[in-house]
Amino acid sequence: MSKRVLTLLALMAALALGVAACGDDDSSSTSTDSSEEPVAVIDSLSGEQTAVTLDGDFVQALTDLEVTPGTVGDAKLKDGVVSFPITGGDVTYYDPSQPLRPYVQGTINHDGSGLSLEAGGILVELTDFVIDPGTSELTGNVAVDGETAAEGALLFDLDGSTLNPLEVNEDAGTATLEGTTVELSDDAAGLLNDTFGIDALEGGLVIGISEITVAPVG
Repeated sequence: MSKRVLTLLALMAALALGVAACGDDDSSSTSTDSSEEPVAVIDSLSGEQTAVTLDGDFVQALTDLEVTPGTVGDAKLKDGVVSFPITGGDVTYYDPSQPLRPYVQGTINHDGSGLSLEAGGILVELTDFVIDPGTSELTGNVAVDGETAAEGALLFDLDGSTLNPLEVNEDAGTATLEGTTVELSDDAAGLLNDTFGIDALEGGLVIGISEITVAPVG
């Protein structure tokens, strides 16, 4: 395989280990041993997307609550799958047997897109998602009726225990990681309940299953 594809493999292994480490106390500890050399580094991500196949129970819950989902900016929603273009980011992967934590560091950015939820004349927009593979968290900005309600808020938790095997397209220079479960965070559930005047949403609610397809620049 080419060096680029080998780097992609290392990157996606890093992402897989990062999201699978959700809830692992050891992986959530921190160490600042700057003497360690990374196993793989992607300085800049470009193109491709994060897509989420929405869970049927989540869709039904929205229907029961008379909440209408939609998209913001460059996001797309079709046939129960919502997708957000990857606009940038970087990932560095260190040997997990060494003390440095988190051993997956970086971000995957999705600027200019997001998910909207509308009910009772109130519009909530969740945008500019950032995936942190080191913490297995997705953060983003929240606006209510066009006014900023929160920035960099923890919106979704990522559970990598349901991951499928890595897929690599050597010709395209891309790698795809599918199967991570996306769950509503406690913070997001509380914010949405307060905004819509309900109490039905809880942290841990399964939103869907994600598929992350990445490509490095160059």
